[in-house]
Amino acid sequence: MLNALQVFTTVVVGLMVGVEFAVAFVMNRIFSALPEDSDQQARSHGGRMLGALMPFWYIGSLVLSAVWAVAGWHDQGTTLVVIAAGLLIVSVLMSVLLLVPINNRGKTWTPENRPEDWKEQMNRWDRYHYARVAVIIAAFTLMVTALV
Repeated sequence: MLNALQVFTTVVVGLMVGVEFAVAFVMNRIFSALPEDSDQQARSHGGRMLGALMPFWYIGSLVLSAVWAVAGWHDQGTTLVVIAAGLLIVSVLMSVLLLVPINNRGKTWTPENRPEDWKEQMNRWDRYHYARVAVIIAAFTLMVTALV
């Protein structure tokens, strides 16, 4: 049963990493290349869509990793899982404190009501997001290593 939990947790976190990596290095670059107001509209839509899903994914990943750490407390690799869970806590804190406030503003913007500095705010969100992606990649790497 523990093996199934370990694999399931690793897959869930890995998929989350893949989605966030794609947002950072694929989707946002595609959006930036769109003409006129399309970039801002695509980001607003993405903020609404992923903003509804990602909190459950981040918290779910954290809970799964905590259950893995507790259930496998005496197993080899548990220290790595505990560190990974700590990194997932950091990613949740980064989300709540840095990214969500910008996202909550951005998802309501239209070409008619967006602020003058909307691009600067999106660039700030991107920088925070790159850092968060690095944190969750590190957590995922530790989980994969703990499986070996």
